[in-house]
Amino acid sequence: MAHTFDDLVEMQRAADEAHARVRELKDTYGRPTAHPWSPDQTETYEKAWQDWWKLADEVQAAVTKHAGDESKSRFDVEAAVRTKARHPEPEPAEDVVA
Repeated sequence: MAHTFDDLVEMQRAADEAHARVRELKDTYGRPTAHPWSPDQTETYEKAWQDWWKLADEVQAAVTKHAGDESKSRFDVEAAVRTKARHPEPEPAEDVVA
């Protein structure tokens, strides 16, 4: 399936959110070698990690295809997608009538 640039940005945002969840769990649970995790913690972490990995893999594949379809550098497309996903332009302020 062909993805637009905006699709890629949304995919990257989803992958970034999933990665943030993985980091949050790791911070909450601590290192498993220092403080053994319960089976529930291990399962929760593994599920979050797999979700993140799947989303990251999908966005990478989509970026590669998009770059090829557009005859652009994959590196440039990926950089543009990550920049737009992580640093969106602020919404223009509406004029307020007092």
